[in-house]
Amino acid sequence: MEKTVVELFAGVGGFRVGLNDIKGFDEETGRAIENRDWEFVWANQWEPSTKSQPAYDCYSTRFGAEHASNVNISEVNKAEIPDHNLLVGGFPCQDYSVARSLHNEAGITGKKGVLFWDIAEILEVKKPFFVLLENVDRLLKSPSKQRGRDFGIMLRTFYDKGYNVEWRVINAADYGARQRRRRTFIFAWRKETAYNKKLDDFTREEIILNNGLFATQFPVEQMDKITLNRIDLNKYVDTVQMTEEFKANFLNSGCCIDGIVSTLKTTPQFESPILLRDVLQHDVDEKYYLTKEQEEKFDYLKGPKRIERTSREGFTYTFSEGGIANPDNLDAPGRTMLTSEGTVNRSTHIVDDLDTHRRRILTPVEAERLQHFPDNWTNTGMTDRQRFFMMGNALVTYVINRCEEYLVKIFENEDD
Repeated sequence: MEKTVVELFAGVGGFRVGLNDIKGFDEETGRAIENRDWEFVWANQWEPSTKSQPAYDCYSTRFGAEHASNVNISEVNKAEIPDHNLLVGGFPCQDYSVARSLHNEAGITGKKGVLFWDIAEILEVKKPFFVLLENVDRLLKSPSKQRGRDFGIMLRTFYDKGYNVEWRVINAADYGARQRRRRTFIFAWRKETAYNKKLDDFTREEIILNNGLFATQFPVEQMDKITLNRIDLNKYVDTVQMTEEFKANFLNSGCCIDGIVSTLKTTPQFESPILLRDVLQHDVDEKYYLTKEQEEKFDYLKGPKRIERTSREGFTYTFSEGGIANPDNLDAPGRTMLTSEGTVNRSTHIVDDLDTHRRRILTPVEAERLQHFPDNWTNTGMTDRQRFFMMGNALVTYVINRCEEYLVKIFENEDD
């Protein structure tokens, strides 16, 4: 089977960096040096909140613009997307509630602007054999007032489109990465694939614990006693009924085979992570060091607090939060990086510089390293602020890189 890929919500190309084991780029052309042969036939990246498109500009600089799209994915005619066998992307966590169409009682419409429905439309129109997606870990629990509804609707949508699904919440640092970043990874496959037939030989527990994509590439501790929760999506007429009635406790690992969900809590087989000190650069520019005023501000932001506040309704309450390490521990992996990295806020990393031992923020290259991108990957005309934002919005490419070996075997078996 040809290893053809479409990348949605591509950002600066994290899935492609991971799948094609990209370690750098040609200094003269700016083009990425790709060490694997996954063929990315089309990619879409569009940022609705700004006229400038720095993520798309970075993507097209590193990979060329010939197969890159910079328009709202919801406006794309899905039939015009090139045929592909693997669909990948990191999409936003949104409200996936659905309702019956006003004009067609037999139809179902998702909330406008929810990008998962664009994924669902591609599944319907292009029918890629395999899908690999990334989302925040809270996806499994949203919305808070109807826990698990959104993820249940997603699983039912895959099922209705002819797919089975496996998922795992992975903290990258548990498996040797540079950053403590928990994300939900979803792998789906069409029921007519050889891969699906292969999995027929295993129980749901064996898929989750031993034989699925995530178990083989991200091993878990074996259990003496297995507590498996089962959820039957077939008892719901459609996702409209699920919007009104469904709630469930999805645990950090699971699969959905023929509409039957099996989920359990797994514990990773921990691997030593890369430490923050091994990410840091030497001879850092003075602009990244903190002024005295900034040091004092960060001391306050990162310190413990108990503050009396009054709500709009006039109720008095106490806002409290615990302190966090300041500066960050260099002998641990980096904390989860947010899009606000580098600004004066509680979540920004503050480190003791290796050479001067003065306190400073990270550099853009260090932010890239935390996400396992090549150094200066985003140095394509962006400001430092934009580069930090891109990395806070990206995924740990190392996780995708670890999936690649197993995906190759799956594709080879399809040929057999």
